Amino acid sequence: MQVGEYGAWGREFPVRYLLVGEDEGGGELVLARSAGVEGLFRDPVPPPREVLTLRGCSPRGRLAEAVGGSGAAAELGDLCVEVGNGERPVQWWTLVDTVVIAHRPDPADPALLDITIGAGVVPDPAFAFGPPRSPTFEVFPNLGDAPGLGRCADVHGLLVTRPTAVTPLHLIGCESAEPLLGTVRRRGRWPRRTELLALDRDGEVMTRRPVVLAVKGSRPSVLGGGLLDVALADTSDRPSRAARAVWEAWYAGRPRERNLWARLDREGREQWLDLTFRGGDLPARDVSGGVHHLDGRYVTDDAALHCALGEALLGPGGYFGREWNAFADCLGGGFGVAPPFTLVWHDAEAARRALAEEHLLPDDGPSYFEAVVARLERSGVTVVLA
Repeated sequence: MQVGEYGAWGREFPVRYLLVGEDEGGGELVLARSAGVEGLFRDPVPPPREVLTLRGCSPRGRLAEAVGGSGAAAELGDLCVEVGNGERPVQWWTLVDTVVIAHRPDPADPALLDITIGAGVVPDPAFAFGPPRSPTFEVFPNLGDAPGLGRCADVHGLLVTRPTAVTPLHLIGCESAEPLLGTVRRRGRWPRRTELLALDRDGEVMTRRPVVLAVKGSRPSVLGGGLLDVALADTSDRPSRAARAVWEAWYAGRPRERNLWARLDREGREQWLDLTFRGGDLPARDVSGGVHHLDGRYVTDDAALHCALGEALLGPGGYFGREWNAFADCLGGGFGVAPPFTLVWHDAEAARRALAEEHLLPDDGPSYFEAVVARLERSGVTVVLA
């Protein structure tokens, strides 16, 4: 599919979005193009609190410390429950703001514990296809490459269907291809993967977002011209309201100046990082060697660090990871620049101070700044802190 064929339509207003779907052969086809989308930006709502029990658990690390403590409720932060099928992991559930409420010996094996916790549960989308037949459970901190906190025979209350709040997504001024028109007439659901592509003013893809194409209703568009306004009962994650200003800034095209992200708050910088990655624009080959300069004046949080690092290596709007794991992947090559090279980090003390209390792992250890420098050096980068 060539996006350029669909990025203009001879009307007095531009095409801002394309709705694309997977066809039966696994390819991609354009289902609709649209002048606008209403309801796209929405701040996330914290998941409701639930009580779960880690049954038959052999706790390690911070979880072991929590159950061996004073008896007061122990805060564990965000956790990940990795659900396996006996051969490999297949689902990853997030437990938000986890607190240990109580624990006792497991009735089936007193050497193990039943640990009752409170948390907000974010289901893995793969659960829509059902749980594994004989699931296994392992608990991890929800960040970095942290070691596991324990295996469990079961996480009671986890693998259940939860009601999903639906906020409609409205395609405004929508010109639909026949496959979508059929779905609109039936008020049905597209059976395969669908994505919403946001375009810049040149008709190039700015970013992609997964959507659930379940048609709730349609009407002749308020924009006229034989167009439709289509309401989707979309349940996918959406960008926060902080993303709207960032998307509008990128609508003019990729940034041409450095440090435009510096005026944003941390949430805005995270949204900026989301737009730096365009999978279809990955370079044909990597460049190694040479000296790159990182402007560290505005590195006041981890998101700013990744913004500045991407610009140092690949220019304004450049991508070299959005967070730790993606950054580590980039150091392996395939993203335009690969070690060995020299990185001169100017005003590095600003990042050292700002990130002194941010750690890759939740316990004591190197700060996020120190961990990034060490990871660069282990990968063959010569880091000069100026």
